[in-house]
Amino acid sequence: MIVVFTAQAETALERIGDHIAADNPRRALSFIRELREHAARIGAAPESYPLVPRFEAVGICRCVHGNYLIFFRVGRDVVEIIHVLHGAMDYESLLFPR
Repeated sequence: MIVVFTAQAETALERIGDHIAADNPRRALSFIRELREHAARIGAAPESYPLVPRFEAVGICRCVHGNYLIFFRVGRDVVEIIHVLHGAMDYESLLFPR
């Protein structure tokens, strides 16, 4: 399956990179590359990742990369990366604002 990043996910990657770059610009580049590569691999077997508890009805899945969570939705021919967040963040309020 093709993997695409939403604008929200792209913005999240930029923020993560900026945060890491404040201390280590080289690591920021390599870590963002790792996140993108991990996300791209989701397309090979998206059904192997769990749905987010309590949000199964909207079809949001997640996978872990280090301390980060990659949230995605599986479509007919595409995996849509909807957000990338640090695991310590309150992802419910960010993904599903009221």
